[in-house]
Amino acid sequence: MPESILTTKLQPSPLREPAVHRPRLTAKLARAAAHRLTVIAAPAGFGKSTLLGAWLATEAARAGWLALDPHDDAAPRFLRYLVAALQQIDSTIGSQALALLDSGHIPATETVLATLINDLAATARPAFLVLDDYHVIESPAIHAALDFLLAHAPPQLHLVIAGRATPPLALARLRSQAQLLEIHAADLRFTATEIDEFLGAVMHLDLPPADRIALEMRTEGWVAGLQLAALSLQGEDDKHAFIAAFRGADRHIADYLFEEVLRHLSPARQRFLLCTSVADQLCAGLCDAINGGSDGQATLENLDRANLFVVPLDHDRRWY
Repeated sequence: MPESILTTKLQPSPLREPAVHRPRLTAKLARAAAHRLTVIAAPAGFGKSTLLGAWLATEAARAGWLALDPHDDAAPRFLRYLVAALQQIDSTIGSQALALLDSGHIPATETVLATLINDLAATARPAFLVLDDYHVIESPAIHAALDFLLAHAPPQLHLVIAGRATPPLALARLRSQAQLLEIHAADLRFTATEIDEFLGAVMHLDLPPADRIALEMRTEGWVAGLQLAALSLQGEDDKHAFIAAFRGADRHIADYLFEEVLRHLSPARQRFLLCTSVADQLCAGLCDAINGGSDGQATLENLDRANLFVVPLDHDRRWY
């Protein structure tokens, strides 16, 4: 792997969303040191990476960062990058793990992790390991490896996972032990105050209060949606008319959703979303009737976990 690519993977991504001062969220992240795992899960364009980068820039604790992509969805490659990220925290970590990975045969994942855990136990200071864009990882072996690391790592290691979907890890156990800190889309939506700061200080738009409120309602605080709307507004003479007509069908919004979300979905998921989009509320039976299938409930639950366009309307997850 070229050094330039490795360097890119081991540092926060360039800002993809506008930088707005968000003390309520950085204050919440400040509690990460009291939890074994922090999960930041929200759809595309909610400012997850930007928030983490801003928080780590002011955080005194040591941190390692790993930006994942679909090519990392294999245990040996993932483990190598995991070691490299941990070596950002302490260069003495991982020499034995790398020796095992370079030994010419594929070592057991738990054996590699055990050496890393021993190295981590020898370090005294708290440290954060950030895994960004974890939603690209689908390998059960990698999920199992992280569960093992979470179960056995020393208390000074705090894992932070960010992605578009809730990671399929043993979260219930950590939640019951008060060892899980969670941040979701509802937390990441821009508040009215943050929208005012973004439109004024970042995008240099002077809008009357009624138009700002209308834009907040149209975007529901979605960071990327606000950014796309603001970019369009900068070239509009009649800003009030543009905001009044702004909808999810706006070409910039549609292009963003296609490029960032829809084109990455399987044909089966695309078809399910297209067919069921005619209904405002969905249940398993209705989905099966529309699609002529029998997996409506499982698909709805999978879409919910992946933060893909559906929101549960009850605690039993029957209606969405």
